Amino acid sequence: MNPGIEPHRQKKTQQTRRHWMASAAGAGALALASSSLAPLTTKAAPEVKDLEVGTVNDYPWIDAHSHIWTHDIEKYPLANDFTVKSLSPLFTEKELLAVAHSNGVGRVVLIHHHPFHGWDNSYLIDVTAKYPETFRVVGIVDNLADNPWSKMRAMLKQHVTGFRVTSDIHKEQWLAGGMDEMWKTAADTGQNICCLINPHEIPQIDAMCKRLPDTPVVIDHFARVGVDGEIRDADVEALCGLARYPRTSLKISAYYALGKKKPPYLDLVPMIRRVFDAYGPERLMWASDSPYQLGGDNTYEASIALVRDHLDFLSEEDRQWLLRKTAERVFFYA
Repeated sequence: MNPGIEPHRQKKTQQTRRHWMASAAGAGALALASSSLAPLTTKAAPEVKDLEVGTVNDYPWIDAHSHIWTHDIEKYPLANDFTVKSLSPLFTEKELLAVAHSNGVGRVVLIHHHPFHGWDNSYLIDVTAKYPETFRVVGIVDNLADNPWSKMRAMLKQHVTGFRVTSDIHKEQWLAGGMDEMWKTAADTGQNICCLINPHEIPQIDAMCKRLPDTPVVIDHFARVGVDGEIRDADVEALCGLARYPRTSLKISAYYALGKKKPPYLDLVPMIRRVFDAYGPERLMWASDSPYQLGGDNTYEASIALVRDHLDFLSEEDRQWLLRKTAERVFFYA
């Protein structure tokens, strides 16, 4: 997802973000079986300059989590020995919004991809500067560097309304260094601490939320519950336990990677119902996790359709929250 995945060298591992999501049972080292992404469309995507027009009215939904990348590696150099061949297929804002608009989605929260760009957030910030009505950014700062909280404050003016934290980068030091001050800064600025975590790490985030309850927190991808194919009751219970902190929200996302990993994803409905009962619609938000959602039988349409068409316990107002209003409140406030 990913911004915030471990910065492994491509030469040594040949791993992309798809791998972190699969895992050996019980190890907590998640990495999804690798597969190449199929071409997203056979037609030319619409011109980017037209993508702002009528966005909110004509495309009401918000995708709370997607990645993009560009082949302009001279302007946006790649980290960790990645090359332009790693960025295949091309997935810029043009390709993203082509598939998003075809499914009624007009705004997107862009997630920084740490394996490709390290600590450099400039690509997503530049895209969002061009289209400030359409995008918001979840960036990344190094909690072990000097004064990461000062960078957070500066980036708020650049529409960065969240920051990814994950053990995939600094391992056992992922909550060390300036992390406490980052959480305190987020409580002041309203920027979200966005947690890419595994089920066994939920207690660590629980402890942080208990100590710093004023910090807005977003849990990505159900905390990867079910990534090994099994949705364990204890994991779902722990995830629901975070709902007792009123400023914690949850992305219901990355269906391609969880449970049976096949549309229409109905095996995920019981987990969604449990987190719905725990968090309520006002703290849940749908997200695609594109372009990783786009491959084989897994499509953008199949992802949004789960929430739009198949959750019969939702009212129409509930769907508005899951597909737009929660992400709007959490990320599009600045």
